[in-house]
Amino acid sequence: MLLKKGLRESYQLLFSSIALCSNGCRGHGKELGCSALCKPSFFNACLLEESLRDCDRAIAIMPSYVKAWFRRGKASALLKNYEGAIRDFEVALHMENSTSGKGQIKEELEMILSYSNKTHGIDNPCNVPKWKEMDSSAERSPAALLCVSTPSKGRGMTSVNDIPPGSLVHSEEPLAAIVNKYSRETHCHFCFIEVPTDVVYCPSCTIPVYCSELCQEQARGIFIKKKQGDSIAWNLPVDLAKHVTDTISMGNVKSPLQDGNYEPFPEHKHECGGSPWSVVLPLDVVLAGRVLAKLIDKRRLSGETCKPVQNLVLAHNYLQIPLKSKLEMHIYGVVLSCCLKHHYGSDYPFTGSSVSQLVLLLAKIKVNSMAVVHMKSLDGYRGFKKSISHSHSRNAFTCSFEQIRVGQALYLNGSFFNHSCQPNVHSYFLSRRLYLRTTEYVHGGYPLEISYGPQVGEWDLHDRQELLKEQYSFECRCTGCSQLNLSDLVLNAFKCAKANCPGAVTEKTFFDILEDDSVQISDAYSSFKLSLPACHFDTVHGQYITEVASRLLKGRSAAHHINQGCCLSCGTDLDIESSSTVSKNAMIQIQRLKECIDSDEDPQILISDFLKSLSILRSVRHQYSKTIAQAEDIIAEAFVRLGEFGPALQHCQESIEILKKLFRRNHIVIGNELIKLSSIQISAGDRAAALSVIKRIEEIFSLYYGSHLVNVCPHVVRLQEEVINLN
Repeated sequence: MLLKKGLRESYQLLFSSIALCSNGCRGHGKELGCSALCKPSFFNACLLEESLRDCDRAIAIMPSYVKAWFRRGKASALLKNYEGAIRDFEVALHMENSTSGKGQIKEELEMILSYSNKTHGIDNPCNVPKWKEMDSSAERSPAALLCVSTPSKGRGMTSVNDIPPGSLVHSEEPLAAIVNKYSRETHCHFCFIEVPTDVVYCPSCTIPVYCSELCQEQARGIFIKKKQGDSIAWNLPVDLAKHVTDTISMGNVKSPLQDGNYEPFPEHKHECGGSPWSVVLPLDVVLAGRVLAKLIDKRRLSGETCKPVQNLVLAHNYLQIPLKSKLEMHIYGVVLSCCLKHHYGSDYPFTGSSVSQLVLLLAKIKVNSMAVVHMKSLDGYRGFKKSISHSHSRNAFTCSFEQIRVGQALYLNGSFFNHSCQPNVHSYFLSRRLYLRTTEYVHGGYPLEISYGPQVGEWDLHDRQELLKEQYSFECRCTGCSQLNLSDLVLNAFKCAKANCPGAVTEKTFFDILEDDSVQISDAYSSFKLSLPACHFDTVHGQYITEVASRLLKGRSAAHHINQGCCLSCGTDLDIESSSTVSKNAMIQIQRLKECIDSDEDPQILISDFLKSLSILRSVRHQYSKTIAQAEDIIAEAFVRLGEFGPALQHCQESIEILKKLFRRNHIVIGNELIKLSSIQISAGDRAAALSVIKRIEEIFSLYYGSHLVNVCPHVVRLQEEVINLN
């Protein structure tokens, strides 16, 4: 990791001078730039693909640079692209003038020719896809949708016809997007994928990093035509001349982002040059600048005279924003107007009206922009391979995933979808393109809703409402927030003091049973009226609620008011303060175990103490508490590191059983935990059990990602391949 960081820093220092070479230097200056690029650092660090791209950049500057062709051939050979390596060495041989140089190239060429003949007929791994592609051609086109207005939620999207689960209902490129500040050094500032070690910088300001020249050119709006070279000057045979031409022209291939509905408006051009204001200002403000820049460029092309922001019909919460925040928005509006005026001149009038429109745009972005999230394996591909290779030894670990925020973007049509804490539509991203897919059967005319934040099962009712009120200025009245849920009762609950009582005890929440048998659930800051689940005695979900909170379901005949610290099932009082202290201390100890695992320390010495802490935690927390699920998960990971897969499986399954109570059967959280379980089963060599779990994983993830599963979560596909190959 440190090696890659050092290489990247060195690459940044070289980039400005290299850009100068590619923009018109001749003779010795151009050769100096090529030698700066074509260093053996990537090759010696076994970063072969980076080394290959490094050589390509040198060749694009100076096609006759022999060292670049020679190193390209060596990298291609190690990548088992023998045909390409042979042609690279042959080009280098024709261009080299010295006798010693020709001799060295001939030795490499003869060795590759010999090895290539031995492996003739074997598939070239460079031409074989890494993952089995799922059939996306059978994917139905997005369903017909209708934008409607409702009294409770305002504008929203509904389905025209019935839509089965797993159906793609919408996809869209952003009007504008920006990389998250925590991802500025790790993700491409244009397409948002993780950047390789040989990152490409903006040649003017060297602030943004890109994964390739293609993304750099699209972000800047400057497309550089690569020189094709003069093959006659080198007296190359026709086939080698074509190889040179093909190698140089690879840089002229358009990015996939330019296909379809992508509009190639430069998004970094107005930020480049002068002071680096786009680095200093908040993301919302810089995103607003990109929105305005795109609208101004569109207006220029179409010849429109109306103000660009007036065409942007989006909801905002300006009236509900606190006075202090309004003042900040007006200050940022003035600052951003100055920056845009500096770039656009007369095309952007700096007036009181334009600043006011910009402030409203900031308010619109605050409530309409989306966080662009990507799935990331916590262990990475190499870590996953290590967990398989150490299947019967210590230092193995589970394969797990998390969603990471890599950027922020504004989607005009995507912003029409309303929120629900129990959404029927899942949002995900490929690069920065938004996709929306149904996760359950949706009847025609029924609202299509996504989640703006934590869902039922992740946070309790009061915490969800507080976040939505603070960020979006509305009170959610979705099904998950208007009907009594098991997760809201047990998520942070304590165990009843009475032996063998399954009832839940809440720490801060108290309940009032109303005359219509609905329940008023309150804490010190808020209060919500909830209905009881329909036919609650006849469903599994209702039976669990009956188990942990029977007094709520018996109506006013059982109790009118239930205080915090009182069992919802039997009415026994609990010393909440004491139980809370015990729980916190036990969880602190278990968190120490997590820190031990994260730092690659051996947990063997402390494992017995942590098991005692887990036992103490279970003695005070409710059996369905999410705190216990998290503790079980940490303990499972510790046993995997010790190579003790039996206890690891047991604790992992305990965690999953709790999550099954908190979430719906096919919720993606369950799928993520099953990935951990299957990786432990693979490590333990239990092929049959792992295959069964992976089948369930594919069932859940296909519902959420459809044909894009292999692109969003390639490790899920890799899991199946590892199980099939398991002896």
